[in-house]
Amino acid sequence: MTTMEVLIDPTGASERASDMTLSPRPGTLAGLRVGLLDNTKPNATTLLEALGDELRRRHGIGSVTMYTKDYFGTPVKDELRDEIVRECDLVVTAVGDCGSCSAATVLDGILFERHGLPAVSIVSDSFLMSGQAMASLQGFAGYDFLAATHPIASLSAEELKGRADELMAGVERILGAEVIA
Repeated sequence: MTTMEVLIDPTGASERASDMTLSPRPGTLAGLRVGLLDNTKPNATTLLEALGDELRRRHGIGSVTMYTKDYFGTPVKDELRDEIVRECDLVVTAVGDCGSCSAATVLDGILFERHGLPAVSIVSDSFLMSGQAMASLQGFAGYDFLAATHPIASLSAEELKGRADELMAGVERILGAEVIA
């Protein structure tokens, strides 16, 4: 008798879509609703809040809403993804600072893009290869995401503000945003 076991895809995506089309970029962020997706890693909330503050200051965005994933090492659940897509005009997701959470953070960005929402995914530069591997696995080898200087988890609030400042040019580039302030 042969025993059959179910194999579970660790990426959370059983079908490899090869859609490499980005969602349309808004050009300006003024008045838009920004979602921040915290993956529960240490300092992800603080980094995202600093980015939200800077987006408000530089772009006059309409609102910022923080969302939190259940677990950092898996993709955003469909229900939460759909809620963010309904309630926001763009999303920033962070922070990938280990192998599985970096892969999941990049996958989150790709999933949002495939559901019509411009996304910026942020991983630690020490785990850049993990994010690139996930993008390639998803058929989106050229997916553009940001690599923040490692570490993130052990930084003070002031140091995280500095990391957010370093990331802003990349956030703006990925979103195709013009600075108004």
